[in-house]
Amino acid sequence: MTDIKNPKLLWAKGFLFLLIGLVSSVLLLLEARSVKVAALLAVAVWGCCRAYYFAFYVVEHYADPGYRFAGLISFIRYACRRRRN
Repeated sequence: MTDIKNPKLLWAKGFLFLLIGLVSSVLLLLEARSVKVAALLAVAVWGCCRAYYFAFYVVEHYADPGYRFAGLISFIRYACRRRRN
């Protein structure tokens, strides 16, 4: 499979990811209507976003400028190799 290069398809993909996140969050909140669940959901989403930012940007630009991000599986392989060395 090749990389998506069409800007319209990239924007559509990003929009669909956002839509998936919003719809699933709303459905979860409708299922368990409580402030606690809403707060935990917000913290979980924030934490995952920060972890992705770390894997995507921080490692590539600050921790190891020689590393090039190619996806989360690539990052996991990279992190496991670094632990062994």
